Formats: sequence, structure tokens, C-alpha cells
Amino acid sequence: MKIGFIGLGKMGLNMVKKLKDDHELIVFDVDNKALQKAQENGIESANSMKVLTQKLDGSKIIWLMVPSGKITNETILELSKFLKEDDIIIDGGNSHYKNSIENYNLLKNKKISFLDIGTSGGIFGFENGYNLMVGGDKKIYEKIIPLLKTLSKENSFEYMGKSGSGHFVKMIHNAIEYGVMQAYAEGFELLKEKKEFDLDLKKISKLWNKNSVIRSWLLTLLEDVFDDNFEKISGYVEDSGEGRWAVKEAIDQNISVPVLAISLFERFSSRKKDMFRNKILSSLRNKFGGHKTF
Repeated sequence: MKIGFIGLGKMGLNMVKKLKDDHELIVFDVDNKALQKAQENGIESANSMKVLTQKLDGSKIIWLMVPSGKITNETILELSKFLKEDDIIIDGGNSHYKNSIENYNLLKNKKISFLDIGTSGGIFGFENGYNLMVGGDKKIYEKIIPLLKTLSKENSFEYMGKSGSGHFVKMIHNAIEYGVMQAYAEGFELLKEKKEFDLDLKKISKLWNKNSVIRSWLLTLLEDVFDDNFEKISGYVEDSGEGRWAVKEAIDQNISVPVLAISLFERFSSRKKDMFRNKILSSLRNKFGGHKTF
């Protein structure tokens, strides 16, 4: 397939590197250094969105990996000026699902198709494959399956449902991520403070990842975290938006989500004091790439 790709940040650049062997690519980013990196990897670039669309023949497929909110909305609006009926825009960033529904309706009026794809995998997606949660019209989803197969591993992608559902599922995914990371951070702080045993935290994280019920990829990352110099690590932990949105959604639906809410509030408290658990949270978040702050 031949596609356009806009946004070559931490995830975007790795995604085009993963796509380039199986698909024809034209890429664009407002950062010339990012474009240069793509060119160094043998990927054709364009110096504007308009030129990008001109280089794509026939029905166009354009994947966006740009910061959520205003930038995504403005990019979609500008890009739509250069597209026509039956072209497809994919938002693979961390947009709020309600914004995705609005963009779907905006583009539908122009007869341009739109998919919202929650994308998980961070900076390790290039090596391990991405996990992709797709929302929008099913017939459009079916058209891009070859792209999803290239980006994923063992077909780690699924159609979620109508417009907005992909980003809604990703929002809840990230909120759960907050809770799991918080539990690890608190547990390892308890281990650390039991001074009489002088416990080796790296050894414990490695042990628990061998057939323990709490084994996980995040626990694997913890093994590396404990190699870090904690004295130099800030306990300040950012949140990228999805955790806040998920808690707001729970309030709107009158659903109790104490773990998700507390894990978000703990990130707020981290900005006022340096606690060991927050150093773990901060390190873990950076290990798998982090995101733009909210």
C-alpha cells in the first residue's frame, strides 16, 4: 500500500521505519530534523501537507501521529483541504474519543473517511509490534488491514466499533496502566523500607517475572529501572491526559474507579515531594517512552 504519514516523533518515526519495507511511504513533519531522520532511513518526504497529498496517487490513506487536541484538530482540518471523496485519514495519536467523533462527522460531511486508532507499544513497538484498537466504519477498517498487520505482531489489532471507540478503549487502557504502575511502585517501596532484610529489588523484580501471577512487561522494565541512579531521578511524574479523561468518564457514568482515580491523584502529589515510589513511576514511564504532557 502507498500511504502518507504525518508526525515523526518518538513513536511516529519508529512506525514508518516498521512500515517502509512492506509499503510505499511519503512522510511529513514540521520539524526538519525529523524529516532528515526519515530520509536517512530511505523514506521519501514532503515539505508540506499539500505536497504530501500531491505525491499520493489514487485514493489516499494518511496516518497522523501528532499531539492530541488542538494540533490534531488543526492538522485534520488543514489536510482535508487537499483530499477528496473516499480518501482516508487515520488518527493514531492519543486524542480524546469525543474529539475523534467530532472529526469523524466533520470529515463525513466532506465524504472523507476517518478512523481513530488507539496505539500502544511505546518506543518498543518497532521491535515488539504495536497493539492497535480501531474505531470507525468497519469497511474502512478492512481496507487498511495490510497496514495493521505490518505494524502489529501476531495480528495484535482489533476492530472496536463505531467512531470514537478506538480512542475510548485506549483511554481506559492508559488509565489501567496508571493503576498497575502505582501498585508496583507502592509495593517496591514497602520492600525497600524493610531495612532489616536488605532486599535486592532488581533480583525480586526478575524473580516475580518468572511464572508469578503478577509477571508483566512493566515488571521486566523494572529490572532496568533498578540499575538507574535513584539519587539523580526526579520523583515528578507527569500524566498525559488519558487518566484524567477516564476518571471524568467514570464520574459522568456514576462508576466507582477508586484505583484509577487514586493512581492519577498520586501523580499530582508526586509534583510536591520526592518519594521512592514516584522515582519508580517516573523511571518506568520514561523506560517505555512517555508521552507529551497534558
